[in-house]
Parts: sequence; structure tokens; C-alpha cells
Amino acid sequence: MKNRTIWIAVAVLAMVGAAAAVFYGKQETQTSNAGRSDRNGAGRPVPVVAAAARAGDIDVVINALGTVTARNTVTIKPRVDGQLVRIAFREGQLVKAGEVLAEIDPRTFLAQLDQANGQLVRDQALLANARLDLERYRGLLAKDSIAAQQVDAQGALVRQYEGQVLTDRALVDNARLQHGFTRVTAPVPGRLGLRLVDAGNMVHASDTGGLVVITQTQPIAVVFAIPADNLSAVIGKLQANETLAVEAWDREGKAKLATGKLLTVDNQIDTTTGTVKLKAEFPNADNALFPNQFVNARLRVETRHGLTLVPVAAIQRGTQGTFLYVVKEDKSVNLQPVVLGPVSGDIVAVEKGVAPGEQVVIDGVDKLRQDAKVEVSLPVAREAEQKTTPRKGGRPNHRKAPTESKDGA
Repeated sequence: MKNRTIWIAVAVLAMVGAAAAVFYGKQETQTSNAGRSDRNGAGRPVPVVAAAARAGDIDVVINALGTVTARNTVTIKPRVDGQLVRIAFREGQLVKAGEVLAEIDPRTFLAQLDQANGQLVRDQALLANARLDLERYRGLLAKDSIAAQQVDAQGALVRQYEGQVLTDRALVDNARLQHGFTRVTAPVPGRLGLRLVDAGNMVHASDTGGLVVITQTQPIAVVFAIPADNLSAVIGKLQANETLAVEAWDREGKAKLATGKLLTVDNQIDTTTGTVKLKAEFPNADNALFPNQFVNARLRVETRHGLTLVPVAAIQRGTQGTFLYVVKEDKSVNLQPVVLGPVSGDIVAVEKGVAPGEQVVIDGVDKLRQDAKVEVSLPVAREAEQKTTPRKGGRPNHRKAPTESKDGA
């Protein structure tokens, strides 16, 4: 009887121990799962930044890499040989057409001019005397006092002197022109480069280097190439006498340098690249464009009206094509396929897939999936939050989140 009681007590204790083990095991599992859930953030809304799609107008722009080209580039060379006695310009100076740049020793050319003038005066005197003799001979011939042959010979002598005088006058004009070439002037307005020859050197008309290079930069041109597929739209606008605006931006595409207009289109397509060259002209009053500078050219072909516009940051691409996330009324997101239209800066037109007024996610997209719950903040609010949130070490975080454009996208 005593042994039976002992075995019953042992059995009861074993059952209590097993129940306790099961109970505490479940508690540990629940605690572990709860900790894992807290670490992974499951069940919490995903913080995102959203912006409203809107209806508006957008420019159809063709982007291309262009090269700034001076309207005229002239190497200033001497027209005559001689010693360079004076440099009348500063390197980098802006000059006007006709402004004196340098002077060559003029004394040799002055002597040649005096010599040509002297020859002209002598021959003019001979011509005047020959004409007087011709008049006298004609009077004598009328009285039958002289042979007609002598009159004819005198007439021929007069014409000979007339020809000589014409030659002398041409020599005088040429000597005066050569003397004028001793003053080297700017043929076009523009900016001077570095001086290539110093004063005191002998210069020649056959020199290849010249004295200085002048580039005309007001106005200035930009040459860029666009795909041949876009050529028909551009040609159509030019044939309709429409002015197409062209903007020149820096190489990073962040700062606009100048605004001009399309000037002309090349007469053939480059078969190796499938592009055609275009030339745009810019006033360049502030000299923001410099010859041989690389710029990003933006040609505005047309403006489309009444389209649905969203920030480019909202557009995603995957195996299902182009899509974006639309925030629904219950604060969940819907993966929405879209058909895109033209792009202008950080704004893109959506031809199909989203309506004006719908909220689209522009930041935090990488954490989303279909029907995921989100916590939406506006771009301005997110930017203010990031500016005031201290980084590790107590320093504020100045990284900017995507912001809306001025027109609300």
C-alpha cells in the first residue's frame, strides 16, 4: 500500500512537470516571435513620401550633347612683310571690327608711295605737253603746213602717256594700300586670344602662325546632333516658320547657361550614328558660353496641354513593365502599370494608368509591395524632418528628400 502511494505521487509530479514544460515552451516561442516581429517591422506601416498627380502642360524636349562654336574664328596675319614695331592690344581683350591691333614699320612703304607719286607727276606733265603739241599740229594740218602722219604720231604719243598715267595712278593706289596694311586691324568683333608674336620680330605675309586669333562670341552658336527619328518634327516646325527655343545647360544638367533659338539643320544624316546635326544661335550677352565648351542642349519641339503629370521619381521599371504605386484611401498601395509620355526635367507625363489628384509614391518605393500599408508624408514635411533629425554624433542630417516642383508635381 505504501509503495502504491509513492508511485502515484511520482506520476502526479511527472504530469505537473510536463505541463509546466509545455506552458513555458509556448511562452518562450511567443516571446521569440514577438521579438522577431519587432525587429523586422512586420505589421507596421511603411513610411513613404507621396505627391499628387496633376493635370498640366509639358514641353516636348529633345536632349543632346552639344559643342559651343564661335560664329567666326580668324587668325590675324600681316598682309605685308616688315618689323613689328607695336602691339596695340591686350590678351583676352574684346575688340570691335576695324580696331587697330598692331603696327608694322611703315617707312619702307612710305618711300614706295612717294616714288609712285613722283612717277605719276612726271608722266602727267609729259601727257599735258603731248596734248598741247597735238593741238598745235592739228592747227598746222588745217593750214596744210604739216604732214598728216606727224599729227597721227603725236596723237598716238598722247594716248601712250594717258596709259602711263593710268598705270602710275594704280601704282600709287597700290603703294597707299600696302602702307595701310602696316596697321593690322580686327576684321570682325570678338575676343582676342594669346599673343603669338612679340614686338620687334620680323613678320611676313606667308607666316602660318599669325599674330593672334580672334573669336566672335556675340552671338555664338551651339552645334548638337539629334536622332534622325526626330528630324521630321523639327523640319515641320522650321518649314512653318516657327521659332524653336534651345536651352544650353552645363555638363551636369543643373544650371542653365543661355537661351537661344534653332538656326538651321544640316543637309544630311550621319549614317554611322543615325543622327543629324543642328545649329542653334545664342546672343551670349553675358559671355556664359565659350568656344569649344561642351554643353547639354535642350530643343523644345512643342508643348502638349492637358496631360497628367507626376514626378519622375515615382516611375519604376520591372518585369511587369513600367509602373508606379498609388496610395489608396485605406492607406495601402496599389501597383499600377502606366504608359509614359514626354519627360521634361523631373516631371513626366502619364498617358494611361493614373488620374489627376491621385497620390503616387516618390520615395520609399523599394520597401513596398501590392496592398502594403503605408504612412504617407508630403515632400516638404519629409525634408523638414530630415533637416531637424540629428545624425549619429549629434549633427543634423542635411540630405534633401525629393521635393515638389514649383508647379506642384
